[in-house]
Amino acid sequence: MRNRLIAALVFGCSSLALVAAPAPAEAKRVLVCKTVNVKKKANTGTVIGAVAGGVLGNQIAGNGARTEGTLLGAGVGAVAGHEIAKSNAKKKRRCHYEYR
Repeated sequence: MRNRLIAALVFGCSSLALVAAPAPAEAKRVLVCKTVNVKKKANTGTVIGAVAGGVLGNQIAGNGARTEGTLLGAGVGAVAGHEIAKSNAKKKRRCHYEYR
């Protein structure tokens, strides 16, 4: 009888301790966005655009003006590649939710 009384008392005290324990504060869900490195992407676009523009300018230019066509095509391609890569990089954002 005594063992049952002690067991009931211990069980009752332990269940009261669980009920009285404070509940943890709820974490807030926060959206975190990370942008892509725009400068690195724009530089890559500049190089690719310059090479492609140079090749295209060389092919389009007449027989006597291949050097000028290559240089002009490389310049135009570099500017176009830079702008295209920069605008595409700004659109790409990596977002995820974090609990804080």
